[in-house]
Amino acid sequence: MAHLPALIHDLALILITGAVATLLFRQIKQPLVLGYIIAGFFVGPYFHFLPTVADTENIKTLAEIGVIFLLFSLGLEFSFKKLMRVGGTASITAFVEIAFITVAGFFTGKWLGWSSMDSLFLGGMLASSSTTIIIRAFDELGVKNKQFARIVFGVLVVEDIVVILLMVLLSTIAVTQQFQGSEIIFTVSKLLFFLAIWFIAGIFLLPTILKKAKHLLDEETLLILALGLCLGMVILATQVGFSAELGAFIMGSIIAETTFAEKVEHLIKSVKDLFGAIFFVSVGMMINPEAIVQYGWPVFAVTMLTLFGKLFSTTLGAVLSGQPLKQSVQVGMSMAQIGEFAFIVATLGLSLGVISDFLFPVAVGASAVTTFTTPYLIKYSEPLYNWLEKKLPAKWTQKLNRYASSTQKIQAESEWKTVVAAYSKIMVSNLIIIVAIVIASIRFIWPFFQTSIDNIQISNLLSMIATLVLSAPFIVALINKQPKTHAHKELWLNKAYNRGPLLIIEIFRALAGISIIVFVVFKVYNNLTAIVIAVPISGVIIWLFAKRLQLFYQRIESRFLRNLHARETEEYQSLTATVQRNQDALQTELYNWDAHIVQLEVPAQAWYIGRTLQELMWREQFGINIVYIKRGEGVIATPDKQQILLPHDLIGLIATDNQLQNFKPVFDTLITTDNAQLESTDTIGLEKVLVNEYTQLKGLSIRNSGIREKTNGLVIGIIRKNQQYLNPDSSMVFEWGDMIWIVGDKKKIQYLKKPLAS
Repeated sequence: MAHLPALIHDLALILITGAVATLLFRQIKQPLVLGYIIAGFFVGPYFHFLPTVADTENIKTLAEIGVIFLLFSLGLEFSFKKLMRVGGTASITAFVEIAFITVAGFFTGKWLGWSSMDSLFLGGMLASSSTTIIIRAFDELGVKNKQFARIVFGVLVVEDIVVILLMVLLSTIAVTQQFQGSEIIFTVSKLLFFLAIWFIAGIFLLPTILKKAKHLLDEETLLILALGLCLGMVILATQVGFSAELGAFIMGSIIAETTFAEKVEHLIKSVKDLFGAIFFVSVGMMINPEAIVQYGWPVFAVTMLTLFGKLFSTTLGAVLSGQPLKQSVQVGMSMAQIGEFAFIVATLGLSLGVISDFLFPVAVGASAVTTFTTPYLIKYSEPLYNWLEKKLPAKWTQKLNRYASSTQKIQAESEWKTVVAAYSKIMVSNLIIIVAIVIASIRFIWPFFQTSIDNIQISNLLSMIATLVLSAPFIVALINKQPKTHAHKELWLNKAYNRGPLLIIEIFRALAGISIIVFVVFKVYNNLTAIVIAVPISGVIIWLFAKRLQLFYQRIESRFLRNLHARETEEYQSLTATVQRNQDALQTELYNWDAHIVQLEVPAQAWYIGRTLQELMWREQFGINIVYIKRGEGVIATPDKQQILLPHDLIGLIATDNQLQNFKPVFDTLITTDNAQLESTDTIGLEKVLVNEYTQLKGLSIRNSGIREKTNGLVIGIIRKNQQYLNPDSSMVFEWGDMIWIVGDKKKIQYLKKPLAS
């Protein structure tokens, strides 16, 4: 008998148990993640009634790959531009919630007597909510289209990126054992710097490479390339000193900006599901029932902190962001659970050997409880608000509503805010690139010249020249590039008193550029005289070639922007994208109102199909307004009262949450009689009928024969004297011996043929 490696045995056990758990948890409508974890417990070392995984080390390796692909897939769904579009409301809400729950988690751990590292990782584990659980609960409760749901989805997007950054900080603190503020600031600065470099370099290079190789990239090659890029960035991130998970997420987010994003996301799904299942099963293998019982009190404390701490902090964040109290409570009640990231953070801590084993059962226990409570919290969020409204003093409620109203009425941007933002983009982006070039030059170019050339003066001079040549286009852009905004022109030309602050900005930019030249020269020449001579010469040379350098920079910038917006440019002309842009713009205008725009699809069997809007009287009955109807490749804007609705039309309507709640059941109602007709479609078939003295069809035309009425069918063909007539005209007259082919109700056609059988 051939020897079978233990890994194959373990994989078979894990996947079969995971599949059974998946089927069971789909049946009871619970998150699959919880099912995988329970499956892992069954094949783990603490459950003795089933076979146990033997090769745990290899399973841990596969689980690490699972985490990498989970983060890569998350990056594919994420987009930095998407984060920018989330808006202030979701961002403020997310930051308040994460800051509060992370700090509260740390102090809860210390209160329970845990170590500082255990407490820190507990705070990180509680920082995110579960997207999977929230979406499932929203679908079941039918609240996905409500206004507060839009804020919840935005908060989840912000949470994803913040928790990734938290993981990097936690891993750095765990390795260095440094808790000083200066060390954390340095780590955050280093992280942001490398994020910017990876993003800029990735967007500049990757889409161009993919575009040139497009004709060579079939599905198999694209999948292999995507996985290779993911693992390559993982290696690069770990070499720089960050976690593998960050590298996977960054590469996913870079690919997300390309035109291949959807295709890669589709191709990677099976790989992610496979290794993700192995990861969550491996999490379940660590569950020790005795530990859960032993740490029952910490499980209870963490669960209560999650439920009430997240509810309070998210509600507070939503209120501070300017949302009405009702929506704030609904958002808070939706976010009170532990997400899948808790297990990834805990796995990170265990792999680094800095946290205790009991954190896993605590996380699993709290996650299980909050998974089941989430739908009920969402369901009873409105009753809780009604209770609060009665209990809170009227003055408080009025002040909160006035605060929300005044916050939403604040204008989006002033001219100065626009100009400062534009200057910041120019300066920060170019400074980051220049710093990266200088660092790369010191690490690679300077040692190369020093080892290749014996004369130290010449090698230093060549190193300095190479560094300045590579940096020159970006130094010129740092000093000279002007914001391409109308607000900048307005401030400079029309308001003379604004020229002072603008001149200060220009002087600061020039000094920043000169400082970079001084720094590079100072790395070579320590002699003051040499510096005094070298710096002006370098500056003059750069100034003389400024125009050429600007043209070169513009080519670089145009390629970067073209790659950055390639996905949007490709989709821009599509009708769906146009409708979405208009809908987003309209939604922005509605922030001052207690209403939002929702897109609904007309069901195929809706009772109102074919009726005019005037007949339906939805505006009069429910207060909703239909602002557009998207039908196929066209859009009917502001439809009049004579417009009708057809199956699969997409309608955009403006309504409040209450109006939508009253209207949705009417909109979703189907015709019951049509359901009976649909059930009888199995009887439809193709039958033939002979024209003879029994069928009494001779001399009748197809139109006058009554075949359609008698059989609920259509004549699709006639065979006459070996001549075939496909789809004959309805005026064609039957003759003796014609063989008629009819598509219709088989039973009714048989009834038509009854005289033939008698």
